[in-house]
Amino acid sequence: MVRPRRIVLVRHGESTGNVDDSVYEREPDHALALTERGWRQAEETGKRLREIFGREQVSVYVSPYRRTLETLRAFHLDPDLIRVREEPRLREQDWGNWQDRDDVRLQKTYRDAYGHFFFRFPQGESGADVYDRVGGFLESLFRSFEAPDHPPNVLLVTHGLAMRLFCMRWFHWTVAEFESLSNPGNAEMRMLLLGEDGKYRLDRPFERWREPVPYWVTG
Repeated sequence: MVRPRRIVLVRHGESTGNVDDSVYEREPDHALALTERGWRQAEETGKRLREIFGREQVSVYVSPYRRTLETLRAFHLDPDLIRVREEPRLREQDWGNWQDRDDVRLQKTYRDAYGHFFFRFPQGESGADVYDRVGGFLESLFRSFEAPDHPPNVLLVTHGLAMRLFCMRWFHWTVAEFESLSNPGNAEMRMLLLGEDGKYRLDRPFERWREPVPYWVTG
């Protein structure tokens, strides 16, 4: 098995939905584009990625949403060095179809009280549902490492929640640990780096907004 030296996860740049949540009433979530600022953010991240990868080959997996595909395009990676696969299992959490802004705000309030991992949006997904499909993708990713010519780099262009859940599955974090972490910012990245001991480590932690609180701990 040829394990990559680094696995890089990147959240998409700022999208129209990040600056105006009423857009979900008019456009499908998967069709939302990057803002001008989002393009600039992605281009800056692309500069860092080109420095990190150099002239090495990269296996790229990208969510099929417009904002992630545009983010990947803005990286300006050398097409001769990358193999790109669209991966639906890396898509955003499904919140339903057309979304009423006031209702979504109410549902988010419910989610904050109920817990981000287990709360399921009406006609949508829970964090646990996303965890399951990200886990399925991870199994496919591991199988790809069996190829003798697997590239030394893997790049995932995805969404903030999917990034946290990918790491949760990889590092065996508890639900309480997951709930204590914030999503990365737009176009932020995290890297899993292979150490000499054969284990991967995260290059920097996700921001923590509270200490993990196990469910069996009461006031």
